[in-house]
Amino acid sequence: MVGGTRDKKRGHPLLRWSTKQETFSHGFSQSDLQALSAICEAIMPPVPLLSLDLDMKLKVLRNDALLSFFKSSGSHVRPDEVAEVMATKAMPVTVTVVRIVLRLLTFRLGTLLLCGFVCLDKKNWSFLLLKFSDISLEKREKVLQKWNKQWYNPLARIAFMMIKAIFLFYYFTWTNENTENPAWDAIGYKVDIGENEDIERKQRPLEKGIIETAKEDEATIKQLMINKGLKLKEDKESNTFKIECDAVVIGSGCGGGVAAANLAKSGLKVIVVEKGNYFVPQDYSTLEGPSMFEMFEANGLLMTHDGRFRFMAGSTLGGGSVVNWAASLKTPDAIIEEWSVDRGIATFDREGYTAAMESVCKRICVTERVIREGFQNQILRKGCEKLGLDVTVVPRNSSEEHYCGSCSFGCKTGDKRGTDITWLVDAVDNNAVILTQCRAEKLIFAETESGRRKKRCLGVTTSISNTAINKIEINAKVTVVACGSLMTPGLLSSSGLKNHNIGRGLHIHPILMAWGYFPEKNSNFNGAAHEGEIMTSLHYVFEIDSTTPNITLETPALGPGTFAALIPWVSGKDTKERLAKYSRTSHIFVMVRDEGVGEVKGGIVKYKLTKADEENLTTGLRRALRILVAAGAEEVGTYRSDGQRLKCGGVKEEDLEKFLETVDAPAGVVSMSRRWTHSFTAHQMGCCRMGATEEEGAVDGYGESWEAEGLYVCDASVLPTALGVNPMVTIQSTAYCISKRLAALMMKNKKKQD
Repeated sequence: MVGGTRDKKRGHPLLRWSTKQETFSHGFSQSDLQALSAICEAIMPPVPLLSLDLDMKLKVLRNDALLSFFKSSGSHVRPDEVAEVMATKAMPVTVTVVRIVLRLLTFRLGTLLLCGFVCLDKKNWSFLLLKFSDISLEKREKVLQKWNKQWYNPLARIAFMMIKAIFLFYYFTWTNENTENPAWDAIGYKVDIGENEDIERKQRPLEKGIIETAKEDEATIKQLMINKGLKLKEDKESNTFKIECDAVVIGSGCGGGVAAANLAKSGLKVIVVEKGNYFVPQDYSTLEGPSMFEMFEANGLLMTHDGRFRFMAGSTLGGGSVVNWAASLKTPDAIIEEWSVDRGIATFDREGYTAAMESVCKRICVTERVIREGFQNQILRKGCEKLGLDVTVVPRNSSEEHYCGSCSFGCKTGDKRGTDITWLVDAVDNNAVILTQCRAEKLIFAETESGRRKKRCLGVTTSISNTAINKIEINAKVTVVACGSLMTPGLLSSSGLKNHNIGRGLHIHPILMAWGYFPEKNSNFNGAAHEGEIMTSLHYVFEIDSTTPNITLETPALGPGTFAALIPWVSGKDTKERLAKYSRTSHIFVMVRDEGVGEVKGGIVKYKLTKADEENLTTGLRRALRILVAAGAEEVGTYRSDGQRLKCGGVKEEDLEKFLETVDAPAGVVSMSRRWTHSFTAHQMGCCRMGATEEEGAVDGYGESWEAEGLYVCDASVLPTALGVNPMVTIQSTAYCISKRLAALMMKNKKKQD
């Protein structure tokens, strides 16, 4: 049950793998699974010790777990389990491509079509053609290497990318009934599954205001609503509950959480609608696989149409503030100036907006000091210092002592101040009600004969997973949509709004990564890549005569599953060697303030970088590699599909320069290029941007829809342009301004009516 019984040492049942599965719904045939298993074996084949270099060979011989890892094979994983994860978690369009490719590989002619003459069996002329699973392991590996490069064979390349990513993610995140994975010892990964006893004693802070619909039935939901002061009517014919309130807030993240708090504190009756579940620190398992699937939008597998970027967006109570990396940077002055003066947007009036930022930073306890830096941040700082580059401490909504490396799966220490333990607590303390596992389906509108807009929003129709009740209709004087940039446009457009800016103008702060390997011998850096606070140091790359950075260098959180899914695959041996170095591989990601814009429509995200964005990514990537080399990396590289890398021992400046000249910003897997990349992005902005006129934005300068009175948007989708820094404080400050003004207007109207 959500919020119910859980094993003391392993977190909430939804945040750990279930017991061994015996029934599957993936829909793949046994022949398909045979082909899938053959691909997985080629991705992760047994690697003979004789093929390893001396350093790796010695490392393997000293470590029994590592020896077992190199001997292991991808065929040891049940293909049913990989297929189930793929079919139930990945984007349907990519699953369809995988189904087509696997089906073709079950036939000899299909194998010939996709693999070429490698499927010829020269030893047995009576069976000239072989299906994929009958081809030798060595030849299957060569087939995958071809698919990796063949732009003219897009089906095979897309299927390879998806199978490789899902299989390796599952391989390195799966756990047995004892929450163990044999590969973790081999790669030096340790997961903390113990309890913080101080947190264990704390009450769930939102308990008095929350209704977790997934664990209630019709009678208990009804009684809980009445107990929490909601006006409730039942429509027996349609099996619908109808409730009334002053304001309904759809979404509970950085925008919705702040809005709910300000509206509730002004004395209004507020209902918060959240499609995700409610978890508290003692629930977090820190297990990468189940946590990502449960707490991220689209299971963490939503991608741009070209496969270049994967979106990381929270989908739990508290939204992105629960799973982000705690960076709490204020909006740059130049951006405030651009939005308030150049674009004429009232919300960003400097005095009021600056005061809002101060209030936000105070509420979420932002600190700018750090007592102890983790492995990756030590390296970023040292490399910058060696090169004479400025390096800045990242302000964070956590304490100076915070040293949690798993905050991207919920902060188990309870130290990070997400909306679930700040703004939503304020809302509940002021009688707000939160409905979890409750999905907004359609906004309710009525035509207006007189007024500022053609329509008026009357609330929202929602659905819950409980089969006893079909719908909950929430009638409200004001509706605040805060579903995030990926989901808000869909709700508005599916409800009938037509403004041409809805779904357009998406900015994503595109990211590329560089890595450096720092073996423990002769290293001054302690710890492992997955340990310590995720983000405490950053470096800005400024353009000449500019005070606003377009390029930011920071460090990411990469669990072993995500690391394995993203690293370029050039051979089975290389993949195992890279993973054996996981714990001492440091990353720096390059984030740019993008000029390029995208579009969210019908669940598909289209996005294209401009030439300037490509150049900025390239500049940042080259700077990141220089920093890693300066910090003392033994080897550095990028995430380009050909496994681009450089051995650094004794490297001359001219050799480094030649290598850096080959570094670029590759296109996505669907591109017509031999070399491609697959990265991620965690910042989505725009899609319902503010504008001084209806032509310029989907909402006005105060967040209200140009098409419907009483409908406000209060999340990252209203930001007019890309921001250039981590956006949490900007989103919360924008929501603070919008909701404070809205609360004042509503209270003023309420007094008039009284």
